Amino acid sequence: MATPTVTRSSRLRAWMLEGLSDMGKGRPSRPKEPEHTEHKGQPWWRVMCLTGVDYFSTLGYQPGIAALAAGLLSPVATIILVIVTLLGALPVYRRVAEESPHGEGSIAMLSRLLSFWKGKLFVLTLLGFAATDFLITITLSAADASTHLVENPHLESALHDKQVLITMILIALLGAVFLKGFLEAIGVAVALVAVYLGLNAVVVVNGLYHVLTEGHVVTDWTSALTAEHGNIFVMIGVSLIVFPKLALGMSGFETGVAVMPHVEGDPDDTETKPTGRIRGTKKLLTSAALIMSVFLITTSFITTVLIPQDEFESGGKANGRALAYLAHEYLGNTFGTIYDVSTIAILWFAGASAMAGLLNLMPRYLPKYGMAPHWARAVRPMVIVFTLVAFLVTWIFDADVDAQGGAYATGVLVLMSSAAIAVTIAARRAGQRGWVIGFATISAVLLYVTVVNVIERPDGVKIGACFIAGIILISLLSRLGRAFELRVTHVELDDMAERFIRDISNRTPRFIANEPGNRDVDEYRSKKDQIRADNDLPGTEDFVFVEVTVTDPSEFEAGLTVRGEILHDRYRVLTVESSSVPNALAALLLHSRDLTGVRPHIYFEWTEGNPFANFLRFFLFGQGEIAPVTREILREAEPDRSRRPRVHVG
Repeated sequence: MATPTVTRSSRLRAWMLEGLSDMGKGRPSRPKEPEHTEHKGQPWWRVMCLTGVDYFSTLGYQPGIAALAAGLLSPVATIILVIVTLLGALPVYRRVAEESPHGEGSIAMLSRLLSFWKGKLFVLTLLGFAATDFLITITLSAADASTHLVENPHLESALHDKQVLITMILIALLGAVFLKGFLEAIGVAVALVAVYLGLNAVVVVNGLYHVLTEGHVVTDWTSALTAEHGNIFVMIGVSLIVFPKLALGMSGFETGVAVMPHVEGDPDDTETKPTGRIRGTKKLLTSAALIMSVFLITTSFITTVLIPQDEFESGGKANGRALAYLAHEYLGNTFGTIYDVSTIAILWFAGASAMAGLLNLMPRYLPKYGMAPHWARAVRPMVIVFTLVAFLVTWIFDADVDAQGGAYATGVLVLMSSAAIAVTIAARRAGQRGWVIGFATISAVLLYVTVVNVIERPDGVKIGACFIAGIILISLLSRLGRAFELRVTHVELDDMAERFIRDISNRTPRFIANEPGNRDVDEYRSKKDQIRADNDLPGTEDFVFVEVTVTDPSEFEAGLTVRGEILHDRYRVLTVESSSVPNALAALLLHSRDLTGVRPHIYFEWTEGNPFANFLRFFLFGQGEIAPVTREILREAEPDRSRRPRVHVG
């Protein structure tokens, strides 16, 4: 009776873990030869629509945010935003696309500068801000979509006070799309962006027509502006001060780079040199920035001069939906409802680019660092995890758009600042003095905007800190839980090492784990005599020494290269570099067994000192309690005791 249940469970598991890599599980194997294959992907303009559902959808709330932040100065502040976008953010991310063409973005560029645990913690911190950016993109956009829905004149009475429920339903539907497949997401994005931009163009043209035919609105605006701020220099100064509050208008660049792996390349592109993909991504970034700049300027202008200021306030009809207000006011409720439906759809789907960014970014780092379960490499389990976190964020913030704006802006600005700093360093290393000055200036501007935003809206950095703390805590617990996992991806022997192993396997293969010191004759002779005495072995037994040098103990997965050498004309020594001594020894023993078909033996000395302190040394520095940890790794990797390499400790 249990068979159908087991079958269904197995099928569900296979579906959930489809595409999961087996790296780091089971026995080490030889690496695959590098492949020079054509990069498969989508045309850049289609992928632009995927990132565009995030970037362009901010038109749903950006004009209202600008009006609240800058008041009558909204168009002037928006022009400054566009200047920073085109002369600052765009050049930065075009350079990021060159330097990191696999979608890791500035995080990968900066992580190369730091090694050891400080590098890992730095990456985890940036991943925390990336998670803040992408997850709040999902929740904020869905919340704003539900705002447009519940405030539609035809639905307001029926959907009153149901915004949280509607937001969660929209997030669940987004997760369902990604559980179905990514190509479907790109197809939906293209249709949504085309319709949404077309409808916005109609609203903008109609708004400009009313501005021209009702000339007094411009006169009224300029008169009020002059009366309030005096002259153009004061206006620019005040606009610079309020500019950080408009930073959400630059939100699409990080997702633009994150979805870069899906851009179609040239036929001769390789993963190491994807020239066509880089060129396509630059077109994507530039086109999106130019389209958005035009809409930002025109929409901020028409909404400022045509909508009464009090309507932008909380509870006003234009709060969070300024363009929808104009659509209903000047084009009628029928067109306004169509516009609402389009806005709701694209805001709902704005989370698609964020979800794509998360699915591209997190599995590239956390499993590789050993800081996520093995199943985190698979797409569908991660979609479920991110969807559940989005539910939690929506519930905590009660689906309030304004409450999430600070966290959203903080995540965007921190990542943009890190990108600017990363490309400045890259330009300096390349000896490009002009670019260094330019990128350093952009970095200073973005850092200023970030600091001002944090000071004015500290809740944003608090939320980011929660994500960072959560990621670091879960990552360290996950790494602790995987401490005894065999995490060597492959083993390679040079000719001398392979000769040693094959020769000793003609007898009982015996290895001695040796911590290298002076490497003189006395060291190897005394070690060999001690092992014989401790284990009561006859003098006729032959041994091969194994010496492991720890490189970067913070690394989790890596390959193993084993070299053989003869020291002092009599001692055969295998030398290995690895992030962990026990893992290297366990992987070598399993590889030796599989290569020769003979079960090897390895001999250790007991490690002096407190066992708990020695385990911490192993966890953090790859050394410490070597013998029992090696045995435990072998036990987990090979459950069959009759095939498991033998471990002896004296």
